[in-house]
Amino acid sequence: MAFFFFFFFFFFLLFSSLFVSSLFLFFRSVTFRRVRLPPGTLGLPLIGETLQLISAYKTENPEPFIDERVRRFGPVFTTHLFGEPTIFSADLETNRFILQNEEKLFECSYPGSISNLLGNHSLLLMKGSLHKRMHSLTMSFANSSIIRDRLLVDVDRLIRLNLQSWTGRIFLLEEAKKITFELAVKQLMSFDRCEWTQNLMKEYLLVIEGFFTVPLPLFSTTYRGAIQARRKVAEQLGLGTVVRQRRKEREGGVKKKDMLGALLAGENSLSDEQIVDFLLALLVAGYETTSTTMTLAVKFLTETPLALAQLQEEQEKIKGRKKESEQHLLQWNDYKSMPFTQCVVNETLRVGNIISGVFRRAVTDVNIKGGYTIPKGCRVFASFRAVHMNHHHFDDARSFNPWRWQQQNSLGSTTNAFTPFGGGPRLCPGYELARVELSVFLHHLVTQFRWVPAEDDKLVFFPTTRTQKRYPIYVTRKDETTQSTTQQYSQPMNHFSRRPLPKSTNFLANQNQTLPSTHISSGQMISWLQNSEDLS
Repeated sequence: MAFFFFFFFFFFLLFSSLFVSSLFLFFRSVTFRRVRLPPGTLGLPLIGETLQLISAYKTENPEPFIDERVRRFGPVFTTHLFGEPTIFSADLETNRFILQNEEKLFECSYPGSISNLLGNHSLLLMKGSLHKRMHSLTMSFANSSIIRDRLLVDVDRLIRLNLQSWTGRIFLLEEAKKITFELAVKQLMSFDRCEWTQNLMKEYLLVIEGFFTVPLPLFSTTYRGAIQARRKVAEQLGLGTVVRQRRKEREGGVKKKDMLGALLAGENSLSDEQIVDFLLALLVAGYETTSTTMTLAVKFLTETPLALAQLQEEQEKIKGRKKESEQHLLQWNDYKSMPFTQCVVNETLRVGNIISGVFRRAVTDVNIKGGYTIPKGCRVFASFRAVHMNHHHFDDARSFNPWRWQQQNSLGSTTNAFTPFGGGPRLCPGYELARVELSVFLHHLVTQFRWVPAEDDKLVFFPTTRTQKRYPIYVTRKDETTQSTTQQYSQPMNHFSRRPLPKSTNFLANQNQTLPSTHISSGQMISWLQNSEDLS
């Protein structure tokens, strides 16, 4: 009987959803027909072209989904994604127009699952004057002077502390997530690693898993678990408790120079609920994207040995200077002495496209170039990936080539097309801090370790950008002997492909180095990496 009731209830909800969706689409189509939309196709009823997009983005090469439609309809086209018609922009000028007109012509629009789990008071969902004030506060807390004077010492210390435990086979993505989570918790609330932070991370990961699910607890166990974990993060594990305790400490004269302290010190006081939502969203921003970028940087460098060699040379020089001065911690001037590292960071962000684009919704009818109109209420997707992988903006765009960022004659146009941190009023407020964390991580990695891939691993881009197998690698410290290293990792391993080298660079022109073949054993790669230290 219970099964029959559930079966009936399920189909009742399904029929109701289809009926409501059909009515919505009917009235929406009437509205859309009164304006000149960009050309395109809506695909199948209700489903649209969602399955084609997901199928493409679950591979290493999602470009055909965009390329085919750009070829047929132009760089701005109409499609149907995730339940509703969407204007898809693969055009640099249109993307910039969308980003710069936030809250004037467009507003942010995210799936219900993300909105519900982050909370209404997260920076991602704030609007108007409140968003402007909180965005400004966040940027002021993560600007260059604050990073130099207060945050860099913790970034350096926590990264070195985490790397101390690395040995043998590790999953780089998981290790990177530990690093970025601890960094975020320290910067937001001044907590070092402890049992509380470890329990917080376990529940927090469950919240993240619910971001790309159907926001119906009855039918999605993942989403239901995410909602429960969200409650634990907010109360049982104590974000709410931490906020209340810090309020009491502040009233007693104890003040801490972290983000929570800045929130409590604001002129317009926020409620505990608002602060918890705000902190949770910043945890997401400071954790997921940076850890993935760390992993991709290592993957791309491993597949491009000459880039790894030049990065290593740059970082070894910095390490050598520090030995002479007996100053072990990285300083701000060290960070500013990493020009090629910044090229690697830029290229990783461009090729990796951790944030592939942003959804917005038109708040009024919007006229765009080509004589087209985006009707009020229509959802828009500004694709950063489409621009970053466009050969008109970046030569040989689908190759990892950090040297492109050294070419002064093309830097102007390159910089204009480069939007890994978004833009406009919603420019990522922690972009400089993310770059510092990536640079410090790469410094300690290449000066302390050698590594080889443990398995062939591929990139996928849905629901988020990541490697399928969490990028397993074998690591060994540089102070270990070559013999023990080769013996330890001489077991067979899958071959991996090296990324295409750039067509021509100044660095390559000055080298007379024999490159390894496309298929390399772990022992060969270790030997070559050791020899490559002498490149100059």
